[in-house]
Amino acid sequence: MRNQVFIPDDEFVVRCKNAAKCIRRDNLDVLIVNSTDGDYANARYFSNFWPLFERCGVAISPDGDAALMVGPESQAFGADRSKLKKLFVLREYRESADPQYPELKCDTFNDVLAGIGVTGSRIRIGVASYIDTTVEIMEGIKKAYPDAEIVNAGQIMTELRSIKSEAEIRCLKEGYRIAEIATQEVIKAIRPGRTELEMVGIAQKAVYENGAEYEGLPMYVFSEESTRHCISRSCYREFKKGDIVQLNLSAKVDGYSASVGFPIVLGKLEGRRRDVVLFGLQAHNWVQKQIRNGMLASEIAKRAYQYYKDNGFGENYVYGPMHGTGLCEVEAPWVETSSNYAFKPGMCFQIDTFTATKEYGVRWEKGICIRKNEIEVLSGDIGTLYELDV
Repeated sequence: MRNQVFIPDDEFVVRCKNAAKCIRRDNLDVLIVNSTDGDYANARYFSNFWPLFERCGVAISPDGDAALMVGPESQAFGADRSKLKKLFVLREYRESADPQYPELKCDTFNDVLAGIGVTGSRIRIGVASYIDTTVEIMEGIKKAYPDAEIVNAGQIMTELRSIKSEAEIRCLKEGYRIAEIATQEVIKAIRPGRTELEMVGIAQKAVYENGAEYEGLPMYVFSEESTRHCISRSCYREFKKGDIVQLNLSAKVDGYSASVGFPIVLGKLEGRRRDVVLFGLQAHNWVQKQIRNGMLASEIAKRAYQYYKDNGFGENYVYGPMHGTGLCEVEAPWVETSSNYAFKPGMCFQIDTFTATKEYGVRWEKGICIRKNEIEVLSGDIGTLYELDV
């Protein structure tokens, strides 16, 4: 059996206890986090449950007692996969097809909160996943607690998830290892006449064969004008000789999503195209050398933007040079000129260097961890420009 890398059970208990400290500090009576199958991160952080079709949530008391909330079709699924002992089935977490389940008696938010020891009606409820909380879920909370004060408590999840444990870092490292295998398999197979989606299939085969539970993100294999897209999806376009092809391939290990990205060229680069691509690599390496434990995130973002301008690429700058990574390949905190926090040991980021023109764009991307006295690169070296003889 393949050696598996995973988050140990006792770490989920610690996470709930740490959340409880924040709940008490912020004068909340309960914290509710919600997730979808597309962005499962906050609920999975406490429960390890990843929903399918339906939504899910976790409620946590000031004492650290916690319960998983699932939709009507996920009771058995949730009970089998969750690390939390308490589980409630709520109609509010049903799938988007909007079945009503008229014969089913579901739990309510009142049942959930009573089940974790939260009493009273004039309570203060922190919701830490506003973006992933549907109108249906929010209305369910308000119906159960019409006299409650509901506040956005998203900062709690950013605080908790920003500092990774060594177990989390091991999951990320394993994801990068697998993503690098997939990348090399695509480089071996790519040639003019094949399609972007064919290469996605090769990458998917490699990540599953080598131990990933899923893709870390929808695999990026874009070519030519599609490389201008910050986010996009591969299509049936056939590669041509001379194409710039952007690869961002990824693997998910026990929920942790690792991605490695860089451009390759089906032939030789010349002229301005070569200058832009090589500047992207130059800027990527420059950013890595600037990062220090304790420095303000806004400082590196300001320096990066200035570096682009000083080298004549100011108009090609798109967004901040780094973003957090973990249970989502892109997660808070971002590194932007407005970021007012300092780097701390245990923070993990993607150095994400995107340089765009009106005709094409290139992204160099890898994972790092802030350590006390160094910056640890979690993935392999991506410092080579692949110009393939095809």
